[in-house]
Amino acid sequence: MNHPELDRQTVETRLHELRTELQAQSEASQEARDTVMLDQTSVGRLSRMDALQGQAMAKAEEERRQLSLKRITAAFQRLERGEYGECIECGEWIATKRLQWDPLVLKCIECAD
Repeated sequence: MNHPELDRQTVETRLHELRTELQAQSEASQEARDTVMLDQTSVGRLSRMDALQGQAMAKAEEERRQLSLKRITAAFQRLERGEYGECIECGEWIATKRLQWDPLVLKCIECAD
């Protein structure tokens, strides 16, 4: 049984919105993650370093987005199994407000510490 205080449709809608937002961010940042191409004769060393650092940060952000997308898929799976909202550590229900704030949370506040 999923969390008794949460409406499944509301949770699914929220998860779909999160997924759509993450996918849009991923598409929008594609160019920042592409290979850095600089003309070394006209661009200084610091500019190249800035460009490479920007690329590394964009790749790290993309990794976090991909992890969140996997967590969204896992949340949908928990909904299907009737386990959504149950702490994976102690088995108690996660606080409703905690789930509303972050629908991907896996642990109750006591177990998260």
